[in-house]
Amino acid sequence: MSAAPALASDIGFAPPDAFPWATGAEGLEFKVLRVVEEQGIWVLVNRFAPGVQIETHRHTGDVHGYTLQGCWHYTEYQVDYPAGSYIYEPANSVHTLRVNADNDGLTEVLFVIQGANLVLGEDGQSVVRVDDGPTTLAGYLALCEQQGLGRPPVLLR
Repeated sequence: MSAAPALASDIGFAPPDAFPWATGAEGLEFKVLRVVEEQGIWVLVNRFAPGVQIETHRHTGDVHGYTLQGCWHYTEYQVDYPAGSYIYEPANSVHTLRVNADNDGLTEVLFVIQGANLVLGEDGQSVVRVDDGPTTLAGYLALCEQQGLGRPPVLLR
């Protein structure tokens, strides 16, 4: 016996053009698609320019990533993640994301994150910033407003 189909009210949906690219740090654009604060889950798509490097960070929960286009890697490992690659990162993994400098164009990666990213200082131990679903969402909405992009329909359940 199959489960009953989901009702339309149970499904979160937004059309492809509903989520604008907000410009963050140099060479980085992003979209926040969903934040479920009580479960610590956040879903976003990052778009990186060739050669961009993100600060070293540690995850407090699991992370799933899927490369939509381009290619990237972690500086700590000898593995490239080209378009079509899936990566699972267990809680407490520490790494530094770097986009391949020889990419022809932008790199896009969809991340599903649970918990927070603890951005580490130069000593590799001290926490200099905490990024989680609510703080990332607040930043995204503020950037969208500042950049005249309107308020996207981020899913909050």
